[in-house]
Amino acid sequence: MKSRFHIAKTDCRGFTLIELMVVIVILGILAGLIIPRIMGRPEEAKQLKAKMQMESIETALKLYHLDNGVYPDTEQGLQALVEKPDTGTLPKKWRTGGYLEKGKVPKDPWGNDFVYLSPGAHGEYDLISYGADGVQGGEDKNKDIESWEMD
Repeated sequence: MKSRFHIAKTDCRGFTLIELMVVIVILGILAGLIIPRIMGRPEEAKQLKAKMQMESIETALKLYHLDNGVYPDTEQGLQALVEKPDTGTLPKKWRTGGYLEKGKVPKDPWGNDFVYLSPGAHGEYDLISYGADGVQGGEDKNKDIESWEMD
């Protein structure tokens, strides 16, 4: 008499302990090579972020200039990109909602305000981050990041 139930054989293969150990060793080697490179460069990452923020601010300044024919002056500052100025040369066609995302002027990666001068000594405006120490001048992590020196 044949049984109504038929039990199918399944292939229960998995990874062997040796295969798992090889993968773990490979991952360990990769982590040992990559993590020190990433972890050893937090200041370089902050400098790169500051440059990216400055490029974003410069784009907003150019849009402001296109709409209004002038850049905000030093007194109006970067705040003119998020709030319509009520002093100095008043903008003719200030964009509702402003020119920067999130409706606020970002701080540099070290938590300091960007320095904005208009007219600038190096162009129509100068945009500067004073680096980690927040003071003009410096080297390495304290190096100033200046809009006219960026690539």
